[in-house]
Amino acid sequence: MDTVATYNDKVVRQFSIMVVVWGIVGMLVGVIIAAQLIWPVLNFDVSFLTYARLRPLHTNAVIFAFGGSALIGTSFYVVQRTCHIRLAFDKLAAFVFWGWQVVILLAAITLPLGITQSKEYAELEWPIDILIAVVWIAYAIVFFGTIAKRRIKHIYVANWFYGAFIITVAVLHIFNNLAIPVSLTKSYSLYSGVVDAMMQWWYGHNAVGFFLTAGFLGMMYYFVPKQAERPVYSYRLSVVHFWSLIAIYMWSGPHHLHYTSLPDWAQTLGMVFSIILLAPSWGGMINGIMTLSGAWHKLRSDPILKFMIVSLSFYGMSTFEGPMMSIKTVNALSHYTDWTIGHVHSGALGWVAMMTIGTIYSLLPRLYNKDGMYSTKLIDVHFWTSTIGVVLYAVALWVAGITQGLMWRAVNADGTLTYSFVESLKATYPYYGLRLVGGLLFFSGMLIMAYNVWKTISNKQPVPVAVLDPA
Repeated sequence: MDTVATYNDKVVRQFSIMVVVWGIVGMLVGVIIAAQLIWPVLNFDVSFLTYARLRPLHTNAVIFAFGGSALIGTSFYVVQRTCHIRLAFDKLAAFVFWGWQVVILLAAITLPLGITQSKEYAELEWPIDILIAVVWIAYAIVFFGTIAKRRIKHIYVANWFYGAFIITVAVLHIFNNLAIPVSLTKSYSLYSGVVDAMMQWWYGHNAVGFFLTAGFLGMMYYFVPKQAERPVYSYRLSVVHFWSLIAIYMWSGPHHLHYTSLPDWAQTLGMVFSIILLAPSWGGMINGIMTLSGAWHKLRSDPILKFMIVSLSFYGMSTFEGPMMSIKTVNALSHYTDWTIGHVHSGALGWVAMMTIGTIYSLLPRLYNKDGMYSTKLIDVHFWTSTIGVVLYAVALWVAGITQGLMWRAVNADGTLTYSFVESLKATYPYYGLRLVGGLLFFSGMLIMAYNVWKTISNKQPVPVAVLDPA
């Protein structure tokens, strides 16, 4: 029997479409709050449109709605192809999709209303947290159930990364969100003081490490070789990359708490592990980029590969910058400045979003039996708007952050501060304008993608690329 005909791609198609939808929603909110930093009146004195309410909505929408949908959808696609078996538990897979969308909608309602735990990346209140745990456990059952009944003895490395991401995120989410409910919309953390801070950044940094890194590396290890039509550069390196990354990443969270009441030994331990983390991160980046050995010429005509290679480049840059910023002397300058925001977005937009976009462009024609995307030229336009957008965004905030750090530390001969906080804010404003331009460019690329995706899906007959793009 033909196993290809038995694959469950319905749930993959659903998640793929929602990646585009939530990408537009999340990035639109990001553009709005970027504009509010320049023109605060854009909140129109409406409480649920204030920066404080919209900012957690933006982070949750981009990370968990956009990124989460991409990770779950692609993992369901990859695990079927690499195991040569249909997805386990079709109804449970459907529950994962609809349950995840309900979580996102509940976040979109509660966060603007100010219903929050006030924990970074973990703002949602306890009833939603319980729903997340139920959906995530169902996701794990489907994914690992598929691996358990695989027809191929070997478990491809992409599935190791996806599996580590699924297990670790479950543990992080459950333990960081242990709380005592006092009403349907309010709870108090089981932890207090410095223990709460330590627990939060054990969760917070590993949300980056496993949700925004390990999961997307699983995506990279399948779709980059597939798009390049080349085997992964070094399979041995990919295995070393996996085990070293997951062993080290777990312990680097304390670097978020430099110069706080966290014990100094714990801060130093977080810094040391963060510096060591550079090695496996760059090993993975080199492995991904070198997969194009012998196929570099394809970059001239394949903008999907451009997305993937630039994404890997940003992964390399972000994973150099992160360990560098974890060094205490560097952190003394960067802490609490916009440099940190620039670092986060060079990873979130440059690495995560561009890998996701390239993957969706690669995946959709296969899911809908098309002979490629509607327009290769539009993909190329999207690539350049995204690349220019993320460079403007990151550079603006790097400069803004270093400016802030230097101004805050400047002292006069008598020991008084040279600049007031308001003066440092005034110096930052031009860079906020440049950041807004970069965000608008990246957001416009998502609109281009939405049009290209819609035209691809709605076309009854595949459109040859040569007809669309004779050049």
